[in-house]
Amino acid sequence: MDWQAIGLSLRLATVTTLVLLAAGMPLAYWLTYSPRRWKFLVEAVVALPLVLPPTVLGFYVLLALSPSSPVGAFYKRLTGGGLLPFSFQGLVVASVLYSLPFTVQPMAAAFAGVDRKLVEASWCLGVSRWVTFRRVVVPLAAPGIATGIILSFAHTLGEFGVVLMVGGNIAGVTRTVSISIYDQVQSLNYAAAGETSLFLLAVSFAVLAVTYALQRRIWAVWPTS
Repeated sequence: MDWQAIGLSLRLATVTTLVLLAAGMPLAYWLTYSPRRWKFLVEAVVALPLVLPPTVLGFYVLLALSPSSPVGAFYKRLTGGGLLPFSFQGLVVASVLYSLPFTVQPMAAAFAGVDRKLVEASWCLGVSRWVTFRRVVVPLAAPGIATGIILSFAHTLGEFGVVLMVGGNIAGVTRTVSISIYDQVQSLNYAAAGETSLFLLAVSFAVLAVTYALQRRIWAVWPTS
């Protein structure tokens, strides 16, 4: 059991989920309530990781984070020579992009399911958009928000192609649990690969079970609260 890789994957999934929660929720809210006609282009960009091969996405992310790119050059100047490719920070950037639709789409669907009359009534009473969002929209959309958070964590935990393209295979730095399993299979160490795979399977099942149980509990409690 490669506990180092497991620990790295858990840390990556946690950081990625926190970033997606901070960035994905406002984006989902904008996609739901914005009157812009061209927002379908943003929706298409957000959904790209669902249909794009992970290696293709990883390749473009690698180019975008290279020292010769504006983003990579800015990061290098900011950190005094640090590089995003083949680093944990680079994995976070790639994971955020790869798991973005798993956060935004469930949240946007939940926001769209909130009764618009309740939101407009709050506005008519003079409540600001931020307070309306925090006290009306978020509680009503809680199941979708929880789903987006949990699915993003689980999806990041099992990444392979994107993290391999951007981070390589550096032990303790970029070797995630999926890459570790691949290495164990390549070295014909099927016993270790089986143990690590079983652990990942158990975690994934537990995450999904918690997601569905949480959704049922929230929907059961909310109407009477």
